[in-house]
Amino acid sequence: MFLLLILFWFSAFLILYTYIGYPLLIALLAKAWRKREEFFETSPQITVLIPAYNEEKYIAEKLENTLQLDYPRDKLQILVAADGSSDGTPEIVTSYASKGVELGYIADRNGKMAAIIRAMEFVRGEIVVLSDANNIYDKSAIRELILPFSDPKVGATTGAKLIIEDGRDLSSAEGLYWKYESAIKNSESRIDSCVSSVGEILAIRRSVFAAPKEKIINDDHYIILDILRRGYRVIYTPRARSFEYVSLTAGDEVERRTRMNAGLYQTIAMSGRLLPFRRPLLVWQVVSHKYFRAFVPFALLIMLFSNLLILLLQLEDSPATSTSTFKLLLTAQAVFYTLALIGNIFKLQGIMGKLLYLPVFLVNSNLATLKGFFSFVSNKQKHVWNKVRR
Repeated sequence: MFLLLILFWFSAFLILYTYIGYPLLIALLAKAWRKREEFFETSPQITVLIPAYNEEKYIAEKLENTLQLDYPRDKLQILVAADGSSDGTPEIVTSYASKGVELGYIADRNGKMAAIIRAMEFVRGEIVVLSDANNIYDKSAIRELILPFSDPKVGATTGAKLIIEDGRDLSSAEGLYWKYESAIKNSESRIDSCVSSVGEILAIRRSVFAAPKEKIINDDHYIILDILRRGYRVIYTPRARSFEYVSLTAGDEVERRTRMNAGLYQTIAMSGRLLPFRRPLLVWQVVSHKYFRAFVPFALLIMLFSNLLILLLQLEDSPATSTSTFKLLLTAQAVFYTLALIGNIFKLQGIMGKLLYLPVFLVNSNLATLKGFFSFVSNKQKHVWNKVRR
């Protein structure tokens, strides 16, 4: 009986710590740190590297956006790695050759990380900005991204991901999530380094990039951890903004998060040689910010079933095992999952849809995490991703 209580309260603690406790702690630490950094403007040679697999729908707009960025054109190399593309992507990129856009292409498709590694042979920039084909940069994004590189200890920077509001509840929910993520990364960066990034707006010092031997699912998270492990800092630059649309449907978003979480479990499995153990504060940040999220769905299940068993076994009433307390907690969980179910089935709009944001988003995110776990342990998630609709 005591074990059930331990399981319940530990699971509840893990969930609350992951979603609320760690963000509050890191924010308080950042506020107490009171460290103001002065970076100065530089204009190094930059390469914007765009891995693009079958992106004929977006690539022209992306190239036009990149050509209009506020950065000296003679110091900006634009390189598209279109490996494996079987649509019109290579031809569209080639049509921009007169404007200085370069194409890297082979017929074989070996995944995004493989395309990045191969393209690095043709990179001329001191700083490499990794982008996607379906996102758009703010005009000043490059200048904001490279500002912290005036500090030689900085190995990478990452910008802010903003979701384009298209009237759908899914875009609103996803937008709120990235604002939440932005606040965490901003606090982490003020202390020393942030420990995660978004792959569509990630800048790295070319000299610190090391190609992995394994076939990596989440290229951006691997790159960040590898740079941290080797003693460099990673700075979050919120004024470097990237805009994109959310997935077409909630199902597409679950699929996208499933593969991301499979990549997270792959990273956890590699922790013995990937975590920056000489920097214990960063290890705490990685575990709290990223790794614990991989275990939240299991904690949710344990909390639910241990709650049921505690009531079924009718444990003695005491301040620690009050039956009325556990009835209330079980009711709260039942209401939460019911609201998520209603939100997923009926796709309500307006005020009701907004009220269902949180339960729908949290349940779908954790379902995707569970699917990612089983995809990873069964070796079904490959390093070559299937695109989701946007």
